[in-house]
Amino acid sequence: MEQFIIQPNECLSKSIVAFYHADYEGGGKWKEAGTIENMICTLKNDITPYPSNVLQNAMLQLSKVLFEDLPEILQITKLANLTVCVIPRAKAENTYSENQKLFRRTIKSVVEKLNDFMDGTNYIIRYTDTQTTHRARWGHGGSGNMPYPNITKDTCRISDDIRGKDILLIDDLYTKTVNIDEDAIQALLDKGAKSVVFYAVGKTVSRY
Repeated sequence: MEQFIIQPNECLSKSIVAFYHADYEGGGKWKEAGTIENMICTLKNDITPYPSNVLQNAMLQLSKVLFEDLPEILQITKLANLTVCVIPRAKAENTYSENQKLFRRTIKSVVEKLNDFMDGTNYIIRYTDTQTTHRARWGHGGSGNMPYPNITKDTCRISDDIRGKDILLIDDLYTKTVNIDEDAIQALLDKGAKSVVFYAVGKTVSRY
């Protein structure tokens, strides 16, 4: 696991401590071959419907990563506990099947087994479609807007239970300049979160 800083920009008012498990090169490729195979695309389960055994294997891979990384984050940050929230998928919650929500379900399952972590995986729920950013470049992003400041507040319901809590916000991939993660972090802070730490399974390798 690596640590980095998410810098303030038009969507985020302050620097945020962040972590990621492995470098991601795009197209299902990880910088270190065999790191996590194609786990993220599999758990999205969008273009190719995967059989249950493949989905189960991807969930086990993700669980292993989370059991390794989350306790380390708690130790590094020296916080007493963390409430875990998840970046919602791009489309409205009710448009996805249960087999397309496995990323969040796996996180919930792991968090429930860890000491000093609280389940807030249902604290951010999207009710309005946005563009699927990684597919929008090919003209297949679907309906809704591309990221803009306050898109999280405009398209998601955020629980009042956020208030006063130290939040660990999790996403599958972090890509600098997309700003979905930055905007969600700011939305949590504006909602009253005491602090926000960010974690992604993969961080896209910058080409610049």
